[in-house]
Amino acid sequence: MARWKTLPSGLGERDRQLVVQLRRLKDHSGLSLAALEAKTASSRSSWERYLNGRVPPPREAVEELARVCGSDPTRLLVLYDVAARERCGGPGAGARPRPDEPPPQPPAAERPARRPRPLLLAALGCALLAAFAAGYALALARTSTGGPGGPVTYAYEEGRTYSCADGRKDGGRYAGHSVTRENLLMPGARGRDVVEAQCLLTAHGFDAGAVDGLYGPAAKEASRAFQQERGLVPDGLVGEHTWRELRR
Repeated sequence: MARWKTLPSGLGERDRQLVVQLRRLKDHSGLSLAALEAKTASSRSSWERYLNGRVPPPREAVEELARVCGSDPTRLLVLYDVAARERCGGPGAGARPRPDEPPPQPPAAERPARRPRPLLLAALGCALLAAFAAGYALALARTSTGGPGGPVTYAYEEGRTYSCADGRKDGGRYAGHSVTRENLLMPGARGRDVVEAQCLLTAHGFDAGAVDGLYGPAAKEASRAFQQERGLVPDGLVGEHTWRELRR
């Protein structure tokens, strides 16, 4: 595993925490920068800048990284919003500028007076961002999916087990927790997609262990056995091809 570069000293505390979490997620997945380029909308050079703290990643990139690594993006997006508010003038706003940011402007006495309107607009933008972040985090924590018996709303919680529905949706088998047909699951993944995969593996006659939303050894072995039966590559990872068979 390649050694990461030291993060810029002027990086804000929340941005630093976000980058550390993104690095851990990438390392755990084993995906290279080239693989991230192929699986997301960001280029390899963009991922290099994001993961070395040179520029803040966009929200879409944070969510995409979590998805392709088989992780629930909720916590990362909440941390992203906190970091964004910090950059707008919240706690830690006094940190030194980043290397790729423009240099500090001269003192007020050396530059012409500014009209207050841009400052007002910037403050309003930060306030709107904070309100959006709070609402978005709440929406992510509570997930609604339409099932055969109607909408199902729940928040994934670790340490509990879940029941499985047995129905059809959009022409495919549906267990009541997720409608994904492509999100990648690998050992260490957790969340509603894992619950769905555990339910579907069990429904096909493969023991995936407790239906708890944690992709552990039992779920991996059940996936491998299922993949062998269906003529797929038995790597124990649930991707697009495995989802297609699980939904039959």
